[in-house]
Amino acid sequence: MLALITGGSGFVGKYLASHLTDCGDHVVTTDIADGGPDLLDQAAVEELIISVRPEVVYHLAGQADVGASWNNPRSTFRVNAEGTLNLLSSCHQAGVKKVLTVSSAEVYGKVSHEDLPINESLPLAPASPYAVSKAASEMIGLYEVSRGLEVMCARSFNHFGPGQSTNFVASALAIRILQAKRDGEKAIPIGRLDTRRDFTDVRDVVRAYRSIICNGVAGEAYNVCSGEDRTIGELAEALLLASESTIDLVPDASLQRPSDIPVLRGDNRKIKSHTGWKPIVEFKETIKDIIDSTKSLINLNS
Repeated sequence: MLALITGGSGFVGKYLASHLTDCGDHVVTTDIADGGPDLLDQAAVEELIISVRPEVVYHLAGQADVGASWNNPRSTFRVNAEGTLNLLSSCHQAGVKKVLTVSSAEVYGKVSHEDLPINESLPLAPASPYAVSKAASEMIGLYEVSRGLEVMCARSFNHFGPGQSTNFVASALAIRILQAKRDGEKAIPIGRLDTRRDFTDVRDVVRAYRSIICNGVAGEAYNVCSGEDRTIGELAEALLLASESTIDLVPDASLQRPSDIPVLRGDNRKIKSHTGWKPIVEFKETIKDIIDSTKSLINLNS
């Protein structure tokens, strides 16, 4: 099938394009970083969809940095919500068969321990500008479903892997650990160590996205997660072990977000039941790959 990926030059977009190609799909990518249309330019988005005429669209484009959303809440909302509206309305007009929109586990907000693991029936309670923008984009998707467009939603929990931006915790820690080791430093500052997150390898994430497009149900949201949570401290210790480093981690309050959700652990039974997907990449394998790719990056930048 002919698939269009928005945000195709991003971390997940590149992995998704490769996976879809391996599955025999024909892939077209677009990204504002490579001269693609701005999601806020309705006419340009419509022109793109009409010119490509994709059967399915994977909508990955948007502002994905939770921390940065506190500094630019209005632009985050516009890109993620209004941009989704522009894309989906264009897909509706052009007769696109299916669209996957990518949301986030952040839409669940601060969840009590009694509600863990989080399943898709839990009411949304977004607690950051980013989460609000993603919750709004989900509602826009449901509106388009009511108009006949097959829109499905992936609520992605934390995903990680080699090549991710250092705006995200695993890659940020990896490069700081390796730089400290190279420079002979004994300690590095870090945010909260007790925050718990559900990490899934990006290669499993893109498999999940295609499985939803192929077998998911219009109007449904699917948690994309491992079903296990780990503290940031555990993540850091795994990176230290893989890098053969003995560096102290010193908590620094200035690195904490205004609203940090203590724990996110997802229930992935729905996506397993509807699509047959399950994560297959081991946590230790991802950690090793992150360290190896970060070593290469440091060598290139030295």
